Amino acid sequence: MLQIRDKVRNIAIIAHVDHGKTTMVDGLLRQSGTFRDNEVVAERVMDSNDLERERGITILSKNTAISYKDYTINIVDTPGHADFGGEVERVLGMTDGVLLLVDAFEGAMPQTRFVLSKALAMNLTPIVVINKIDRDGARPLEVLDEVLELFMDLGASDEQLDFPVVYASSREGYASLEPDGGDKKNLEPLFEAIIEHIPGPKVDCDAPFRMLISNVTTDEYVGRIAVARIDRGSVKNGQAVVVCNNDGMSRSARINYLYKYKGLKRIEADSAEAGDIVVVAGLTDCNIGDTVCDHDCVEPIPFVNIDEPTLSMNFSVNNSPFAGKEGSFVTSRHLRDRLFKELETNVSMRVEETDSPDTFKVSGRGELHLSVLIETMRRQDYEFQVSRPRVIFKEIKGILNEPMERLTIDVPEEYVGTVIEKIGLRKGEMLDMHPGQEGYTRLDFKIPSRGLIGYRSEFLTDTKGKGVMNHVFDGYEEYKGDMTTRQRGSMVAWEDGESVAYGLFNAQERGRLFIGAGVKVYQGMIVGECSRNEDLVINVCKKKHLSNVRASGSDEALKLVPPVIFSLEQSLEFINDDELVEVTPTNIRLRKKILNTELRAKARSKSQV
Repeated sequence: MLQIRDKVRNIAIIAHVDHGKTTMVDGLLRQSGTFRDNEVVAERVMDSNDLERERGITILSKNTAISYKDYTINIVDTPGHADFGGEVERVLGMTDGVLLLVDAFEGAMPQTRFVLSKALAMNLTPIVVINKIDRDGARPLEVLDEVLELFMDLGASDEQLDFPVVYASSREGYASLEPDGGDKKNLEPLFEAIIEHIPGPKVDCDAPFRMLISNVTTDEYVGRIAVARIDRGSVKNGQAVVVCNNDGMSRSARINYLYKYKGLKRIEADSAEAGDIVVVAGLTDCNIGDTVCDHDCVEPIPFVNIDEPTLSMNFSVNNSPFAGKEGSFVTSRHLRDRLFKELETNVSMRVEETDSPDTFKVSGRGELHLSVLIETMRRQDYEFQVSRPRVIFKEIKGILNEPMERLTIDVPEEYVGTVIEKIGLRKGEMLDMHPGQEGYTRLDFKIPSRGLIGYRSEFLTDTKGKGVMNHVFDGYEEYKGDMTTRQRGSMVAWEDGESVAYGLFNAQERGRLFIGAGVKVYQGMIVGECSRNEDLVINVCKKKHLSNVRASGSDEALKLVPPVIFSLEQSLEFINDDELVEVTPTNIRLRKKILNTELRAKARSKSQV
């Protein structure tokens, strides 16, 4: 018999990237009494991953629980970036409602649309939080109108359209029902809105036990642990259960440890019942999407359909002259094991073997999704090389289709023409153009995903770093035709050796350099970008011929322009189809697939025939 657990609330916090989700969780934790008064707590305490702290974004969904009055509020902090949408999709099933945070200055952005569409499709109860109302230029009432339009555009039901609104500043730690922030005391109005509007779990506590695993991590003491919401019934510590997957396979297991969340900690519990979010250990080889249930009633729960990857790249064993000198894990076996291990926790990623035993095709949601995996692996002492990202085409009803992106750009008015011209060359179609913040214009486009590869750095150059662009996957459409994205060639090292100032000084007139003096290079390594649309082979190791004749002015110190140092994402954006990024724990290098200059020229002439 179904009953409502009135003292439990399960919510997810969803928003566009950098709209204040994790900071809001900080405030809720502090004001619920989770921390001691004298306890030193890091800012954005839920972003515990090193990469998350460095980049200032949430990459992995995380759980916490707070107590307010006599209520337990389970909170899931979700990523805001479109590339990690798979993290959002799989954890929404654990919740009954969502807090939709929208920046009072920026308004509804592409990722806001994406995460809200997923929440509405699952019929979750929304609370709209207009955040950052203390920000200069905040326009909370206008943003609220934008959010209402977005709800209607996504086909929200009458009940969902009647959403409550809370105005807040997560950084300052206050919320109000008034757009001006009211008395600006604390977050109590938000707590009260959660209790009043988010329904308690409607469950059957007397039915046979069943739960769906939504997250899997590893603990150094108890091994593999699974995070899940109990769908029905109850479970006890030490209980024998059955674990079944989507393929119909099942096996017996035992719950060795049972935990519940309390603040940021896991507290061991003797039992839990339907509606609770729990952490269990002892289910060896369990995976995201597996169902854990009672022996007497084995009924798998269908797992949510995760959107397919849109981008792929090849990961292969490093075969450059510097191979094996900087990393510990360099063989194809190491690479294969690590990539397939990633699939256990990264549900929106795919890994396929290729014709070559040294190369693996890895597919993900976007460049950032794949680059985070690459950066994580290089920090774990792996050494490998990756190809240029390629979009994944689909054939629908016999017609070739390609992934499309919804692109939103905020740009100063003087650069609007340049941006529209560049997006047009990349097959972009303008959907809307209207005034944004003071002096800025907001442009909305629909553009093929391949048109965005390599565009971000060009965009920042065109707008002098003042433009802001955001995009989100918008479905598949018919193939838009050929396009040229990169307009310039590469400067390629002619021989192995060490770069010297004399050789670089002569090369810098031909384009911009990626290396300085004293850097070890090899034949076929990319050392710069050519100013023309062709590759240029240069000798950066060339030394000045010595003689006993001195002339006025010829021996002055050579002045080199500082080299451009690419980040990993910029490297992936820069390379062409015939180039690779060599990734090691200490260096990121660009190189040609064919290192030998003569062989490369022969291959190029064959392809042109």
